[in-house]
Amino acid sequence: MSERIKAVIPAAGLGTRFLPATKAMPKEMLPVVDKPAIQYVVEEAVAAGIDDVLIILGRNKNNISNHFDSVPELEANLEKKGDQDRLKRVRDSSDLADIHFVRQGEPKGLGHAVLRARSHVGDSTFAVLLGDDLIDARDVLLEKMLEQNKATGLTVVALMEVSPEQIHMYGAAAVEPTDDPDVVKVTGLVEKPKKEDAPSNYAVIGRYVLTPGVFDILERTEPGKGGEIQLTDALEELASTDGVLGVVFRGRRYDTGDRADYIKAIVQLAVDREDLGAELRPWIKDFAAGL
Repeated sequence: MSERIKAVIPAAGLGTRFLPATKAMPKEMLPVVDKPAIQYVVEEAVAAGIDDVLIILGRNKNNISNHFDSVPELEANLEKKGDQDRLKRVRDSSDLADIHFVRQGEPKGLGHAVLRARSHVGDSTFAVLLGDDLIDARDVLLEKMLEQNKATGLTVVALMEVSPEQIHMYGAAAVEPTDDPDVVKVTGLVEKPKKEDAPSNYAVIGRYVLTPGVFDILERTEPGKGGEIQLTDALEELASTDGVLGVVFRGRRYDTGDRADYIKAIVQLAVDREDLGAELRPWIKDFAAGL
């Protein structure tokens, strides 16, 4: 890529669905097997060729910045023990990318969080990855979104087909087909519509490649659904002016912001690991047989 794309990860939410666990622990730091959820997201950005990451923090979120910092005492202890495997994993989390942090102050919505990135991003296209939305590393999404942006210069959002009963939990997109079956033109967006009001069952999931013009729109966007500044509302304006594309994702996605999906994510990722799968798979079969 000729332009250095930066990534923005909003992680200032209150995590109320996981209380009391998130009273003092950021939801993005909840472990998925043996890594916090947000590390998977940073690794995804890095795998797509992004090495500059801005994380938007809220109150009581300092654990996130601590996680991506080096811990000389721990590293020295592991090195003294000769535990090279754990030492490598600890150091890897500190050396993933050039990671920056900024405070949101008040949780005024995703649109407001993205707006806090303006001074860091400047007048460049940038990627937004939600901190509790995991895309399996074996499936390609962000790379294709960046390719579409580079080819067209347009904002690109990630879409996934969900059941009509689930669409009220997402932004829903009105779409038109293109020559590519995995790419659609987004003609409209509605934030968390009722099933009967949804323009389609294409849900916007937590990956965006945004052009810098979104900042001017967010500056004048009034609070919308839930009294928050919604990124969806700004994208709705972009869709009617500059244009927005949607990349349809058909791979594996884990919503670690939902309790049941968080548990599913741990199980699914653990059983696929070489160091855990052989032990877990027969146990899960026996456990399921006894239900």
